[in-house]
Amino acid sequence: MAMGGADVVPGVSGGTIAFITGIYTELLDSIKSINGESLGLLFKFKLADFWKSVNGKFLLPLFLGVLTSLLSLAKILKYLLENEAISIWSFFFGLIVVSSLLVLREIKKWNVSVIASMLVGVAIAYWITITSPAETTEAYWFIFLSGCIAICAMILPGISGAFILLILGKYEFIIQAVTERDLLVIGVFALGCIVGLLSFARAVSWLLKNYHDLAVALLSGFMIGSLNKVWPWKIALAFRINSEGHQVATITKNVLPGEFLRSTGEYPMVLQAILFMALGILIVVVIEKIAHRKIVN
Repeated sequence: MAMGGADVVPGVSGGTIAFITGIYTELLDSIKSINGESLGLLFKFKLADFWKSVNGKFLLPLFLGVLTSLLSLAKILKYLLENEAISIWSFFFGLIVVSSLLVLREIKKWNVSVIASMLVGVAIAYWITITSPAETTEAYWFIFLSGCIAICAMILPGISGAFILLILGKYEFIIQAVTERDLLVIGVFALGCIVGLLSFARAVSWLLKNYHDLAVALLSGFMIGSLNKVWPWKIALAFRINSEGHQVATITKNVLPGEFLRSTGEYPMVLQAILFMALGILIVVVIEKIAHRKIVN
């Protein structure tokens, strides 16, 4: 459920949640196990063997949890982003800061290559966060392609699949399809996600097994670079009209609380922001401790 909630928000990655809870490697291995051999078992109706080969006891509750969050939290998070922006972005800022530190802790040996890999991750994620959203077609082929691309980002810590959808101009379109239960659009998007997921998970899993420290440094760099997106105080530079006829910001600029007050006339709520950052940090630490205890046991 936490992964699904994170994936709904532009700037936050479900992969981050998977990493800090200690299920990231199992997630990749389970996805990778869905191949021709396991599908052959399914088509032969050897359901018990298929269930075991794809680690169904792990994937099913994970999938149901993500789906539950996507269906239940979409409207709530949309409301919070529109009405409690500083608080919710502060919460996610704290979450990502502490998550990136926990990921860096997984690096066994630091060297020049590892540092360079982390810096590359920071640069890529930062570039993605400053890319302006595009106006794109609503054709089904593009919805399928958007699913392929977004799901790859969703399983990478620090790279937000929701923000990739925002860049592709399909974030609000998909959120609206989910809230209105547009099954055709959801189905095409989900099919794209499945295709992207099955192919991309293998590449990430291979990198983690063969170049662990470089891969982890790259992933942590993604997370650090994404902090630019979740900075709580922003001023709008450009606007557009969304599907509901409301004016929304398309390009924003991060500013300090003082400039935010001067530019918008709105109180920056610095203390409240700090408290929500602390809450994000606390929740991640608690999740990590619980996950570590369960892994040990």
